[in-house]
Amino acid sequence: MDLGLNDKVAIVTGGSRGIGRSIALAFAAEGCRVAICARTEEALRTTEAELAESTEALGIVADVTQPADIERLIQETVDRLGRLDILVNNAGVRGSDDTDEVWNAIYESNLLAAARTTRAAVPHMRASGGGSIVHITSIYGRESGGPIAYNAIKSAMNGHAKAMALELAPAIRVNAVAPGSIAFPGGSWGRRLEENPEGMAKFIEENIPLGRFGSPEEIANVVVFLSSDQASWVTGACINVDGGQSRSNI
Repeated sequence: MDLGLNDKVAIVTGGSRGIGRSIALAFAAEGCRVAICARTEEALRTTEAELAESTEALGIVADVTQPADIERLIQETVDRLGRLDILVNNAGVRGSDDTDEVWNAIYESNLLAAARTTRAAVPHMRASGGGSIVHITSIYGRESGGPIAYNAIKSAMNGHAKAMALELAPAIRVNAVAPGSIAFPGGSWGRRLEENPEGMAKFIEENIPLGRFGSPEEIANVVVFLSSDQASWVTGACINVDGGQSRSNI
Protein backbone atom coordinates (compact mmCIF):
# COMPACT_ATOMS: atom_id res chain seq x y z
CA MET A 1 0.00 0.00 0.00
CA ASP A 2 1.36 3.39 -1.01
CA LEU A 3 0.79 5.72 1.92
CA GLY A 4 1.60 8.80 -0.14
CA LEU A 5 4.11 10.15 2.38
CA ASN A 6 7.19 10.43 0.20
CA ASP A 7 8.94 13.79 0.66
CA LYS A 8 6.45 15.00 3.28
CA VAL A 9 7.89 16.66 6.38
CA ALA A 10 7.00 15.33 9.83
CA ILE A 11 7.79 16.54 13.34
CA VAL A 12 7.75 14.09 16.24
CA THR A 13 8.09 15.58 19.72
CA GLY A 14 9.82 13.41 22.27
CA GLY A 15 11.30 11.58 19.30
CA SER A 16 14.60 10.30 20.68
CA ARG A 17 13.45 7.09 22.38
CA GLY A 18 10.62 4.65 22.85
CA ILE A 19 7.37 5.30 21.01
CA GLY A 20 8.55 8.63 19.57
CA ARG A 21 11.69 7.11 18.11
CA SER A 22 9.72 4.30 16.47
CA ILE A 23 7.25 6.79 14.99
CA ALA A 24 10.08 8.87 13.56
CA LEU A 25 11.77 5.81 12.05
CA ALA A 26 8.47 4.63 10.55
CA PHE A 27 7.96 8.00 8.85
CA ALA A 28 11.51 7.86 7.51
CA ALA A 29 10.86 4.39 6.10
CA GLU A 30 7.91 5.85 4.17
CA GLY A 31 10.07 8.55 2.60
CA CYS A 32 9.27 11.43 4.95
CA ARG A 33 11.84 13.96 5.99
CA VAL A 34 11.75 13.98 9.78
CA ALA A 35 12.45 16.42 12.58
CA ILE A 36 12.53 15.23 16.17
CA CYS A 37 12.99 17.03 19.45
CA ALA A 38 14.01 15.98 22.95
CA ARG A 39 15.57 17.53 26.01
CA THR A 40 18.56 15.17 26.17
CA GLU A 41 21.05 15.76 23.40
CA GLU A 42 22.93 12.44 23.53
CA ALA A 43 19.86 10.30 22.82
CA LEU A 44 18.61 12.87 20.31
CA ARG A 45 21.80 12.70 18.25
CA THR A 46 21.78 8.90 18.28
CA THR A 47 18.26 8.76 16.84
CA GLU A 48 18.99 11.61 14.43
CA ALA A 49 21.88 9.53 13.04
CA GLU A 50 19.58 6.51 12.68
CA LEU A 51 17.08 8.59 10.75
CA ALA A 52 19.78 10.09 8.55
CA GLU A 53 20.60 6.64 7.21
CA SER A 54 17.39 6.72 5.17
CA THR A 55 16.12 10.30 5.04
CA GLU A 56 16.87 13.95 5.64
CA ALA A 57 16.75 14.27 9.41
CA LEU A 58 16.85 17.11 11.91
CA GLY A 59 17.30 16.74 15.66
CA ILE A 60 16.51 19.80 17.78
CA VAL A 61 17.18 20.04 21.49
CA ALA A 62 13.96 21.51 22.89
CA ASP A 63 11.79 21.43 25.99
CA VAL A 64 8.13 21.42 24.93
CA THR A 65 7.08 23.06 28.19
CA GLN A 66 8.85 26.21 26.98
CA PRO A 67 6.89 28.28 24.41
CA ALA A 68 10.07 29.70 22.87
CA ASP A 69 11.43 26.19 22.30
CA ILE A 70 8.22 25.16 20.54
CA GLU A 71 8.35 28.17 18.23
CA ARG A 72 12.01 27.44 17.49
CA LEU A 73 11.26 23.77 16.78
CA ILE A 74 8.57 24.62 14.24
CA GLN A 75 10.43 27.47 12.58
CA GLU A 76 13.75 25.65 12.33
CA THR A 77 12.02 22.62 10.82
CA VAL A 78 10.35 24.73 8.14
CA ASP A 79 13.56 26.69 7.49
CA ARG A 80 15.69 23.54 7.16
CA LEU A 81 13.26 21.07 5.59
CA GLY A 82 11.16 23.49 3.58
CA ARG A 83 7.61 22.79 4.75
CA LEU A 84 5.49 21.05 7.40
CA ASP A 85 2.89 18.37 6.73
CA ILE A 86 2.66 16.19 9.84
CA LEU A 87 2.92 16.80 13.58
CA VAL A 88 2.94 14.06 16.21
CA ASN A 89 2.56 15.34 19.77
CA ASN A 90 4.25 12.51 21.61
CA ALA A 91 6.29 14.23 24.33
CA GLY A 92 5.05 14.08 27.89
CA VAL A 93 5.67 12.91 31.43
CA ARG A 94 3.74 10.67 33.81
CA GLY A 95 3.65 11.04 37.59
CA SER A 96 1.86 9.13 40.34
CA ASP A 97 1.57 11.58 43.23
CA ASP A 98 -1.55 13.74 43.56
CA THR A 99 0.26 17.04 44.16
CA ASP A 100 0.18 20.43 42.46
CA GLU A 101 3.72 19.85 41.21
CA VAL A 102 2.77 16.60 39.48
CA TRP A 103 -0.43 18.07 38.05
CA ASN A 104 1.46 21.05 36.66
CA ALA A 105 4.22 18.90 35.15
CA ILE A 106 1.77 16.55 33.42
CA TYR A 107 -0.43 19.42 32.24
CA GLU A 108 2.46 21.44 30.83
CA SER A 109 4.33 18.60 29.15
CA ASN A 110 1.29 16.80 27.72
CA LEU A 111 -1.78 18.97 27.13
CA LEU A 112 -0.39 22.50 27.02
CA ALA A 113 2.62 21.41 24.96
CA ALA A 114 0.35 19.68 22.43
CA ALA A 115 -1.93 22.72 22.24
CA ARG A 116 0.96 25.14 21.76
CA THR A 117 2.75 22.98 19.21
CA THR A 118 -0.46 22.47 17.25
CA ARG A 119 -1.10 26.21 17.27
CA ALA A 120 2.41 26.94 16.00
CA ALA A 121 2.25 24.25 13.31
CA VAL A 122 -1.11 25.13 11.77
CA PRO A 123 -0.06 28.18 9.67
CA HIS A 124 2.78 26.20 8.10
CA MET A 125 0.51 23.24 7.35
CA ARG A 126 -1.98 25.55 5.69
CA ALA A 127 0.87 26.99 3.62
CA SER A 128 1.70 23.41 2.53
CA GLY A 129 -1.89 22.80 1.46
CA GLY A 130 -3.02 20.83 4.49
CA GLY A 131 -1.71 18.35 7.00
CA SER A 132 -2.23 15.82 9.75
CA ILE A 133 -1.80 16.11 13.52
CA VAL A 134 -1.75 13.13 15.90
CA HIS A 135 -1.76 13.30 19.71
CA ILE A 136 -0.31 10.30 21.55
CA THR A 137 -2.63 9.86 24.52
CA SER A 138 -3.46 6.67 26.43
CA ILE A 139 -6.22 4.14 26.95
CA TYR A 140 -6.41 5.82 30.37
CA GLY A 141 -7.55 8.94 28.61
CA ARG A 142 -10.58 7.02 27.32
CA GLU A 143 -11.59 5.26 30.55
CA SER A 144 -10.66 5.24 34.23
CA GLY A 145 -7.24 3.94 35.22
CA GLY A 146 -3.70 5.10 35.73
CA PRO A 147 -2.59 7.91 38.05
CA ILE A 148 -5.20 10.61 38.69
CA ALA A 149 -3.53 13.58 36.98
CA TYR A 150 -2.32 11.47 34.06
CA ASN A 151 -5.83 10.10 33.49
CA ALA A 152 -7.40 13.55 33.54
CA ILE A 153 -4.82 15.20 31.29
CA LYS A 154 -4.82 12.41 28.72
CA SER A 155 -8.62 12.67 28.60
CA ALA A 156 -8.22 16.38 27.95
CA MET A 157 -5.79 15.65 25.12
CA ASN A 158 -8.40 13.44 23.46
CA GLY A 159 -10.89 16.27 23.83
CA HIS A 160 -8.42 18.75 22.36
CA ALA A 161 -7.82 16.50 19.35
CA LYS A 162 -11.56 16.23 18.70
CA ALA A 163 -12.14 19.97 19.06
CA MET A 164 -9.21 20.84 16.81
CA ALA A 165 -10.37 18.32 14.20
CA LEU A 166 -13.63 20.24 13.89
CA GLU A 167 -11.89 23.61 14.00
CA LEU A 168 -9.29 22.81 11.34
CA ALA A 169 -11.36 20.75 8.89
CA PRO A 170 -11.22 20.23 6.01
CA ALA A 171 -7.59 21.13 5.34
CA ILE A 172 -5.99 19.64 8.45
CA ARG A 173 -6.96 16.34 10.07
CA VAL A 174 -6.45 15.81 13.81
CA ASN A 175 -6.61 12.43 15.56
CA ALA A 176 -5.42 10.72 18.72
CA VAL A 177 -3.77 7.35 19.24
CA ALA A 178 -4.27 5.74 22.65
CA PRO A 179 -1.62 3.13 23.48
CA GLY A 180 -2.09 0.42 26.04
CA SER A 181 0.88 -1.06 27.92
CA ILE A 182 3.95 -0.79 25.68
CA ALA A 183 7.25 -2.42 26.60
CA PHE A 184 10.67 -1.36 25.36
CA PRO A 185 14.18 -1.23 26.87
CA GLY A 186 14.44 1.64 29.31
CA GLY A 187 10.67 2.14 29.52
CA SER A 188 8.62 1.52 32.66
CA TRP A 189 7.01 -1.70 31.43
CA GLY A 190 10.36 -2.92 30.10
CA ARG A 191 11.92 -2.39 33.53
CA ARG A 192 9.05 -4.20 35.24
CA LEU A 193 9.45 -7.15 32.89
CA GLU A 194 13.09 -7.45 33.88
CA GLU A 195 12.50 -6.92 37.60
CA ASN A 196 9.34 -9.01 38.05
CA PRO A 197 8.71 -11.39 35.13
CA GLU A 198 6.26 -13.54 37.11
CA GLY A 199 4.22 -10.53 38.19
CA MET A 200 4.16 -9.19 34.65
CA ALA A 201 3.05 -12.56 33.30
CA LYS A 202 0.12 -12.46 35.73
CA PHE A 203 -0.66 -8.85 34.74
CA ILE A 204 -0.73 -9.80 31.07
CA GLU A 205 -2.93 -12.84 31.70
CA GLU A 206 -5.45 -10.74 33.63
CA ASN A 207 -5.42 -7.59 31.52
CA ILE A 208 -4.32 -8.11 27.90
CA PRO A 209 -6.38 -10.55 25.80
CA LEU A 210 -3.75 -10.76 23.04
CA GLY A 211 -1.34 -12.17 25.60
CA ARG A 212 1.63 -9.79 25.48
CA PHE A 213 2.73 -6.20 25.84
CA GLY A 214 2.69 -4.04 22.75
CA SER A 215 5.75 -2.67 21.01
CA PRO A 216 6.55 0.92 20.01
CA GLU A 217 6.56 -0.18 16.37
CA GLU A 218 2.91 -1.23 16.66
CA ILE A 219 1.99 2.27 17.80
CA ALA A 220 4.10 3.78 15.02
CA ASN A 221 2.32 1.78 12.33
CA VAL A 222 -1.05 3.23 13.32
CA VAL A 223 0.28 6.78 13.61
CA VAL A 224 1.86 6.64 10.16
CA PHE A 225 -1.35 5.29 8.63
CA LEU A 226 -3.44 8.02 10.27
CA SER A 227 -1.03 10.62 8.89
CA SER A 228 -1.26 9.28 5.36
CA ASP A 229 -3.52 9.78 2.38
CA GLN A 230 -4.99 6.33 3.05
CA ALA A 231 -6.69 7.77 6.15
CA SER A 232 -8.01 10.82 4.31
CA TRP A 233 -11.54 10.52 5.79
CA VAL A 234 -10.43 9.91 9.38
CA THR A 235 -10.47 12.95 11.65
CA GLY A 236 -11.53 13.55 15.24
CA ALA A 237 -10.95 9.88 16.06
CA CYS A 238 -9.16 8.28 18.98
CA ILE A 239 -7.74 4.89 18.05
CA ASN A 240 -6.91 2.35 20.76
CA VAL A 241 -3.77 0.28 20.16
CA ASP A 242 -3.85 -1.98 23.18
CA GLY A 243 -4.18 -5.69 22.45
CA GLY A 244 -7.74 -5.59 23.82
CA GLN A 245 -6.57 -4.17 27.16
CA SER A 246 -9.12 -1.37 27.43
CA ARG A 247 -12.70 -2.03 28.48
CA SER A 248 -14.53 0.96 27.01
CA ASN A 249 -17.28 0.28 24.45
CA ILE A 250 -16.29 3.39 22.46
